[in-house]
Amino acid sequence: MTSYQHILLAVDFSEQCLEIGFRAKDLSERYHAKLSIVHVADNLPIIDGMDGQIMPFDFDLNNELMQLAKQHLAKVAAKLDIAEENQWLVIGSPKLEIVNLAEANNVDLIVVGSHGRHGLALLLGSTANGILHHAQCDVMAVRIKEN
Repeated sequence: MTSYQHILLAVDFSEQCLEIGFRAKDLSERYHAKLSIVHVADNLPIIDGMDGQIMPFDFDLNNELMQLAKQHLAKVAAKLDIAEENQWLVIGSPKLEIVNLAEANNVDLIVVGSHGRHGLALLLGSTANGILHHAQCDVMAVRIKEN
């Protein structure tokens, strides 16, 4: 088995994201691998209650939300010693964007948190499950313990 060269940490800014981040950092140190971090912001449509029509999110509000996400990403990355050039903030579908980013940047391990849901939530899928089934590289799902 070859060692990992590039590890991508996918974060959602949950309370446990630093715990998952420290797991990824530990792996990057063990394998002497580059560690990158990504947060994917979903496209946020607004549904007009009058006729049910989907309207695009307000541009200024979207920019403000992206700036806040960028600041939060920088704070998490700083705690994990991840260089700015290895930080990505993307808009789109989390599972698709994470897989695409991993492929484009020769990532050989994606680390993501997983709630480990069962039943209907499992059937509907999750970001971790989507990444696992579409990624061309290894995926490590770190179990998030519910409080």
